[in-house]
Amino acid sequence: MRVMPTGQELAIDGGTPTRESLLPYGHQSVGEDDIQAVVDVLRSDWLTTGPKVTEFEEAFAAWVGAKYAVSFSSGTAALHGAAFAAGLQPGDEAIASPMTFAATANCVIYQGATPVFADVSADTLNLDPDNLAKRITPRTRAVLPVDYAGHPADLDAILELASRHGLIVIEDACHALGAEYRQRRTGSIADMTVFSFHPVKHLTTGEGGVVTTSRGDLAKTLRQFRNHGISSDVRQRQSAGQWHYEMVLLGFNYRLTDIASALGLSQLKKLEANLARRRQIAARYTAAFTDLPGLTPLAVRADVNPAWHLYPVLCNLQRLSANRGQIFGALRAENIGVNVHYIPVHRHPYYRDRFGYKAGDYPVAEDAYERLISLPMFHGMTDQDVEDVICAVQKVICHFAK
Repeated sequence: MRVMPTGQELAIDGGTPTRESLLPYGHQSVGEDDIQAVVDVLRSDWLTTGPKVTEFEEAFAAWVGAKYAVSFSSGTAALHGAAFAAGLQPGDEAIASPMTFAATANCVIYQGATPVFADVSADTLNLDPDNLAKRITPRTRAVLPVDYAGHPADLDAILELASRHGLIVIEDACHALGAEYRQRRTGSIADMTVFSFHPVKHLTTGEGGVVTTSRGDLAKTLRQFRNHGISSDVRQRQSAGQWHYEMVLLGFNYRLTDIASALGLSQLKKLEANLARRRQIAARYTAAFTDLPGLTPLAVRADVNPAWHLYPVLCNLQRLSANRGQIFGALRAENIGVNVHYIPVHRHPYYRDRFGYKAGDYPVAEDAYERLISLPMFHGMTDQDVEDVICAVQKVICHFAK
């Protein structure tokens, strides 16, 4: 592997970039077989709410080890469905991690409930069970742990807390399809588990999401909620030769299409290979960066096999002559499409203004945010892409090392 010598001029200062073109932090991989699967549906009788939806849901549930999978039009819609099925309503509270995309907490607000945050553990940036315990009140109804970057949260501890207090656990596993926690796949552990099929995820349906559960009552509510609150879908009525339907609750049009489900089925066949490739990339990154002064990869706990949606690193600013913004800019100039995941949710203006959150409320998450950079991580990366990332990171970090 090439290693950039220290002292080489950075691209941001006029030197030659590590790459000629930008390598994004994430990207979809769509093959001819995926395209053909979509074309076949376009030529069929059903474009939405048809047989491919059911086929995809059943295959997905079997893959993760859950009894039921209920598909939605996006990961955000799936989170909303889970919050509804959990029975969240005005006056209730639900506890989430601040180190996540805003949708995790927004789904609580959609139900009129109040999002409460608990701080994260410094090693994984997942919800800290001890801090979570301190945030539980008589109004708490649900907990939404996030499997940050694809590393499952401390689910046993969280589920034990939830059981003790009568709470429902909605695992936000949008980063963690295929991750394993104590030899169990995410999707088979929590009361409900939410996945996203956005193009940068482990498999894509374009946009889409799913909630997995082993509770039949929750699955029934989720299906009704994603279909306007109607107790049957059009395919069921056509099969039964009837027109009558009943709206039994206030739902939304959050249905996934047969077109998207066909793409998901085709992509599901490649999921094992996609996960293996992401784990190979992560292993190469970890080997290259573990002893690099000024940079720290996140920990992987002994009982976990992450899915590696992201590969975040923490800048050790006390050992660098630059801040995170300068490191970020230097890597972008090298044509490495780094990103930052995430601005802690409580620091967004909407949350500050509406709920009164302020800087310093969640110090571990906030400290991490000031130092985080996400490196490119997607299963379509070539070995040369990986080498370019490693060389650019070494070049930049060595340049700014004290």
